[in-house]
Amino acid sequence: MEFGIGYFPTHDGVGPDQLAKLAEEHGLESLFFAEHTHIPASRETPYPGGELPRKYFHTYDLFVAMSAAALTTKRLRIGSGVCLVIERDPITTAKAIASIDHLSGGRVEFGVGAGWNREEMANHGTDPKTRMRLLKERVEAIKAIWTEDEASYHGEFVDFDRIWSWPKPRQRPHPPVLVGGDGPTVEDRVLAFGDAWFPNYNAKVVSRYRVLQDRADRRIELQLISVPCDPRVLEELAVAGARRVAHWLPSGGRAVVEPALAEWERAIAEFTGEA
Repeated sequence: MEFGIGYFPTHDGVGPDQLAKLAEEHGLESLFFAEHTHIPASRETPYPGGELPRKYFHTYDLFVAMSAAALTTKRLRIGSGVCLVIERDPITTAKAIASIDHLSGGRVEFGVGAGWNREEMANHGTDPKTRMRLLKERVEAIKAIWTEDEASYHGEFVDFDRIWSWPKPRQRPHPPVLVGGDGPTVEDRVLAFGDAWFPNYNAKVVSRYRVLQDRADRRIELQLISVPCDPRVLEELAVAGARRVAHWLPSGGRAVVEPALAEWERAIAEFTGEA
């Protein structure tokens, strides 16, 4: 089981390049960046965790953060945790991820999701009622652009005839697609276009993963974010066959980030018996 971290890369905190170097120096395997293009000031959609933290509307652009992290490291896996594909054009998104994967030597993890803020997605022209169908089509279109010399896609929401788009990703056939979310139909999306399920940790994840794998005709990896600093939880996830676990670090300066990183490392060390 591999260990990573997640982070909202804000302009007033430790930079994505600095955090990536720190993560690599500390022997972590992966770093995932959150994405929100903006937060509507109306705040009509309630935040699932209560009061919305300010980091949600102070983040760097996801792909800029990923690029900075990738170009200052050598082995660290750099991921989106998650990319809100329903707010992005699939052709330009395919180009951006392929470019980062190519420049990094093939170290991108493409976490995808639909998000929770309905006003945010509506500002991008997305109807919340059809966002899951849109997500599926855009991911499928992105994969077609990555893997076909002359890519075409014809769907309900995404439609384009033969296009040329390079570079192709360094990874073959493409960067892993990690499907975020833990809603009631997420398993259908994982089976339709995912290489892994990438939910936030909760008490039902392990049992749901067993059912998901029973439904699959191929190996579906379990990768998690929002994992607590608890060796008992790490043991539970290891027994369940989790491929990767990541813990969210708080956004802020080094005085905030480094103690939180140390706490995560202590939990890992206790789990692995290296404490």
